Amino acid sequence: MAMGALACVLYLVLNNSVTQMLSNALMLLMDRANFIPAESSIWTFEPYEINQGSSSYWLYGEDRVNFYFFAYTPENAYRVIAKSNQCAGFDKRDVRTWCTP
Repeated sequence: MAMGALACVLYLVLNNSVTQMLSNALMLLMDRANFIPAESSIWTFEPYEINQGSSSYWLYGEDRVNFYFFAYTPENAYRVIAKSNQCAGFDKRDVRTWCTP
């Protein structure tokens, strides 16, 4: 019984990782403005807000450790903040609430 439960959990974890990787690969192929932040990976990065304009690049994303914001500037393509941050009034969907380390 325990072996079956372990196999089920392992399947769900691997299935989610493969699904996320395929979704990210498609995102990268469809729009050249897209990229995966250096601190993350194609296996773990998950965009949670996508631009609704003519391009469909990510605006906000996350992985197991960090949140990311696509910053649009060549010198700082994105911002990153730890999920364990202590920012007062932090909102993962509003970069203005992201305090600086």
